[in-house]
Amino acid sequence: MVLIESEKYIPIKEVFRLEEGSKASIRGWVYRYREFGDKAFIIVRDSSGIIQTVVEKKSDIIPELEKIGIEASLTLSGIVREDKRAPGGKEIRVEALKVVGPSHKFPITKDASPEFLLDVRHLWLRSRRMNAILKIRDTVFKAVHEYFRSQGYYEVHCPMFITAAVEGGATLFELDYVGKKRKVYLTQSSQFYLEALIFSLEKVYTIAPSFRAEKSRTRRHLTEFWHAEAEAAWTDMNDIIKVEEGLVTYVVKKALEERLEELEFLKRNIEMLENVKPPFYRISYDEAIEILKRKGVNVKWGEDLGADEERVLTMQFDKPIVLYGFPEEVKAFYHKNDPQRPEVTLAEDVLAPEGYGEIIGGGERISDEQELVNKILRFGLRPEDYEWYLDLRRYGSVPHSGFGLGMDRLVMWIAGLPHIVEAIPFPRTVRRVYP
Repeated sequence: MVLIESEKYIPIKEVFRLEEGSKASIRGWVYRYREFGDKAFIIVRDSSGIIQTVVEKKSDIIPELEKIGIEASLTLSGIVREDKRAPGGKEIRVEALKVVGPSHKFPITKDASPEFLLDVRHLWLRSRRMNAILKIRDTVFKAVHEYFRSQGYYEVHCPMFITAAVEGGATLFELDYVGKKRKVYLTQSSQFYLEALIFSLEKVYTIAPSFRAEKSRTRRHLTEFWHAEAEAAWTDMNDIIKVEEGLVTYVVKKALEERLEELEFLKRNIEMLENVKPPFYRISYDEAIEILKRKGVNVKWGEDLGADEERVLTMQFDKPIVLYGFPEEVKAFYHKNDPQRPEVTLAEDVLAPEGYGEIIGGGERISDEQELVNKILRFGLRPEDYEWYLDLRRYGSVPHSGFGLGMDRLVMWIAGLPHIVEAIPFPRTVRRVYP
């Protein structure tokens, strides 16, 4: 029996709201298939969930069953029945079935290695695990937009091609830009352009890709990642920290409200997420060094804290940490130095607990032209490469601050994932640009 074109299909999730004996039509893909006696049991999935369907091996359906394999697409209709043995407690007794797209020898099996799953990421995206992660990711992105707009920020868009480093030249991707002799790079950050825009709109944000040719092969590094960045005029470091705390708190709250089912499927322990409320813990760089030394970590004042150090540090706390007061040499040149203690900057990071570490880097920017030129020179850079950026300090400069939030790291932490490659549909790392 073939379904007629006018058949009204409903999402699988809605089938579980129907009463016993109701008729339902669904369409999706074969998640599991087995035969037992004169019956075939087909677990069907769509974007909303899975359901068991039962097919009597009647002669008019047998030709369609012969086309079925894992991930075959199909349409079917039948009667809803309650069955405690079925996933979700209900199933569909199939009356009509049509295979739309056959599938044979689907390559992903239960014993597939993580590396193989990355090779076939285009197919692994169909898994229930990736389905849950991508739904959480969707909520995270939506919540970031909602929060910024609720706080009076304007969304803006910045170029992906840049001519000077924002975060250090060692991680730039250089491009052959339509035969031009001047060097052009993929953006590491939209920060400088956001700073230009605050003199028009005062409070701005963007969510866009950033690119960094980092050789790091840690569980939290990508060469192409999604970056939520914000800049605000008339703000200092403490002002922007409050924005960061509010943003992270709002995103986590929305994930718990909208994606609890997905978090539970991923076996995420949500107790830590429920702790996320401002104010976060405030820990100075000096204090962090002392904590790490007491924990047996060999680290000296003036050294940057990497993934290993952040893991040890964040395991001591039950909600995010605002780590502030970094030495000048470990932060980018645009950070304002503390007037009361010039060897440290008014820069801060937000570290997620449970060993996840940095998700936000931010702070107060240098607003004085000469101060910025001096620091550019101290960092061994050329002021002429930053001429337009210096212009912002020449014509009505104001105190301002901002931050960058790694969206993929945020998803990784909220979902409780072991590696950042799971947090993005098609990850790009130092070793992988396929598929």
